Amino acid sequence: MKKKKINIHGIPAIIWGEKSEKVYIHVHGKMSCKEYAETFAKIASNKGYQTISFDLPEHGERKTEAARCDVWNGIKDLNTIADYVFDNWKIVSLFACSLGAYFSLQTYQARHFEKCLFQSPIVNMKFLVDNMMMWSHVTEEMLAEQGEIYTDIDNLRWDYYCYIKEHPVTKWNFKTSILYGVLDNLQSIECLSDFSKQFNASLTVAKESQHAFMEEKDFSIVDEWLKKEI
Repeated sequence: MKKKKINIHGIPAIIWGEKSEKVYIHVHGKMSCKEYAETFAKIASNKGYQTISFDLPEHGERKTEAARCDVWNGIKDLNTIADYVFDNWKIVSLFACSLGAYFSLQTYQARHFEKCLFQSPIVNMKFLVDNMMMWSHVTEEMLAEQGEIYTDIDNLRWDYYCYIKEHPVTKWNFKTSILYGVLDNLQSIECLSDFSKQFNASLTVAKESQHAFMEEKDFSIVDEWLKKEI
């Protein structure tokens, strides 16, 4: 399909599809990159939407940059992308996956989206980090004293943990659809159910899928959900 590589204030991005007044901002998750938006973009194009995807810090073409993929840089980059998109398209929607959904929830509360699609979203980051600390036998006191602790799972940061506790998601006023796998070990079904009830989001639950939705059986589940919701 048609795609155009661009650079938005230092952020590598791709515009997918034929010219349209409608577009999706595509925010990838951890260990992914802007190119992974291709399947989504093909489905969106059939519905009359373009897609713009981009690399988060430490991902894709930005792996060698000094900027870390944390909430502060995530917010900065998502705002930079949104400023460009809202200046160039009339109707804007959002797709975000995993960590990208958390960054979106922290960044885009004051924007206006036609609709939002979240795949395996992190809607309760404190739940995830508390579990990571438990799995790694790290206490809050240890983290406060050391500032940053590297574990087999990921690095834990005290400043990040403080931000998470101080900024729970309390506002999200857009039409939102969610795809969640019951075997997701990063967010519980209770986290997603609570979010869906609080913000009147549609929740589709895949009973045998994990967080990544990367098993062969998952591909048709994701495709069918996207074709229905885009």
